[in-house]
Amino acid sequence: MITFTINDQRISVEQPMSVLEAARANGVEIPTLCYHPAVKPSGSCRLCTVEITGHSGKPTTLLSCILKVREGLVVKTESELVQKARLAAFKNLLQMAPQSKKIRQIAENCDIFLGPPPDGCIRCRLCIRVCKEIVGAEALKMEKRDGINFVVPIEGRCIGCGTCANICPTDTILLGDRDNMRTISIRDEIIGQHPLEVCEGCGKRFATPKFLAYIERRTEPHPHVKEEHRYCPTCAKLFSDRIRTFSRPAKR
Repeated sequence: MITFTINDQRISVEQPMSVLEAARANGVEIPTLCYHPAVKPSGSCRLCTVEITGHSGKPTTLLSCILKVREGLVVKTESELVQKARLAAFKNLLQMAPQSKKIRQIAENCDIFLGPPPDGCIRCRLCIRVCKEIVGAEALKMEKRDGINFVVPIEGRCIGCGTCANICPTDTILLGDRDNMRTISIRDEIIGQHPLEVCEGCGKRFATPKFLAYIERRTEPHPHVKEEHRYCPTCAKLFSDRIRTFSRPAKR
């Protein structure tokens, strides 16, 4: 029998094995990504770091997937030295896989804060500016969260035009038409969700009631010389071309 200590808990194992294997067999959680019992451990992710007392008597860190248990070994898995090493390992992993939700979830389970995840937004404010200066809805704003600026929706302001999604240079703002509904979102936040009106020409759902009502208000001061219809852009162009064709005088 080999007896050693993990976090003040005495553990005995019958055969030589790694500290990671012994810890897991006794309900002690040590994070890891690259370990699998079917293959030889490599220590690539470096998340399984633990603290032991070295030959000099000073605490040091080693990888528990490689470190073998030995009689009298004293292991710590949650010390300040371990947390510092894990933080460095997590940051290194995020440099290679910044969008990985798995890495961030493991870090959260270890009580390590890695900062807000990247969201694809470059903070150019194009969406905010076009919504305010061109559309006039003012449905977006910049808000500071945990010391970092984020583009966020202003509740009830979105009219569903989709201009912000169309102008976004990194495709961070998403527009989706599904089940007769239009949803515009950034990250996991919904900017606006609207039903879609039916085109009177082709029957296709093409615009939100808020957007059509907004256009009516914006054009109200101008005289309406044509009969009003709710056409999608394709039908509007098609019927306009036909009207121009039929209104041309016949050639002699």
